[in-house]
Amino acid sequence: MFCLNIQEKITQQGEHESLHRDIISAFGKWEFGPTEIANPFPDNNGSVHIWQGFEDRIIPYTVNRYISEKLPWILYHELPHAGHLFLFKKNECESIIRALLLSPDISQ
Repeated sequence: MFCLNIQEKITQQGEHESLHRDIISAFGKWEFGPTEIANPFPDNNGSVHIWQGFEDRIIPYTVNRYISEKLPWILYHELPHAGHLFLFKKNECESIIRALLLSPDISQ
């Protein structure tokens, strides 16, 4: 049910608009370098999770893989048979929610 609500909100303005925003974020000029972001968890009491579809044709997996290698507080999850919109697949969405709820670093 939660996954369906997310999908409805993401595509509220249409899939075209959603993909358009993703492309602007991916290929537009940023005011900072992603690998220059300071660790928001100075006491190592948390982490950021990134889920990436290996078959994503919009955001190359190499980008998020590289960023996560440079920032050790990012937990990188690569989905081998998933594309850009993997979140809309029920099993993938449930796996992500389960991982977040059961993650030992999200205990607060």
